[in-house]
Amino acid sequence: MTRSLTTAGTLSQTLANDLGQLIVTGAFAVRAFPTETEICDRYQTSRTVVREAVKMLIAKGLVASRARRGTTVNAEDDWNLLDPDILSWIRTRKFSLDLLIEFTQLRLSVEPLAAGLAARSADAKRRAGVEQALARMAAAEQGDEDPLTADIAFHVAVLEASGNRFHRQMRDLIEAALRFGAQRPGIEQQADQHLPAHARIADAILARRPEAAEDAMRELLLDILRPMDLTQMQRKRRPT
Repeated sequence: MTRSLTTAGTLSQTLANDLGQLIVTGAFAVRAFPTETEICDRYQTSRTVVREAVKMLIAKGLVASRARRGTTVNAEDDWNLLDPDILSWIRTRKFSLDLLIEFTQLRLSVEPLAAGLAARSADAKRRAGVEQALARMAAAEQGDEDPLTADIAFHVAVLEASGNRFHRQMRDLIEAALRFGAQRPGIEQQADQHLPAHARIADAILARRPEAAEDAMRELLLDILRPMDLTQMQRKRRPT
């Protein structure tokens, strides 16, 4: 089947986006990847465009190119999973509880400390950002904001308020985790959008109480994780 490239961005970037999403969503098995000629024919594009797109995928760890073996798809362990594009493509995958648990476990290792740092050292502008993000969540409860967008804005505001440049770089990861979780309606998503729990985090940050902010964020994430862990355990106990 022939596919056409859109005019958004360069042709190579558009092609890399399409191929990257196909890889991440499982359209190609590990090591199975179309040849340069097959891609040219499928997308009606030049070899130069294909080679530039493949270079982009190599940089993300999605594929490898070796003499005599051509281009092959790497195992997921070799992917740069924190790459913003890969995180975006992961969000389009079919829902997986195991992946959502891993997302939440990683959040648990990052966000409580970020909240504590925000309470300890955030300047007035970033403290105001946390307060404004909480107001958006309150508006979402009244139907005046999109709940998921407001939730993402709150958690990103906490990362920004931490003052840690590495925490700030986790914005795409947090957004991907929340958007991926939104694919599965259930208790874990409801917990993450629960206004009082977020208010406790914001209040502790604004009151400059690092331990309370860290504890409140940790408890929020554990409230999300516990029912997922229970569901996973029950699923594994079921006879096949």
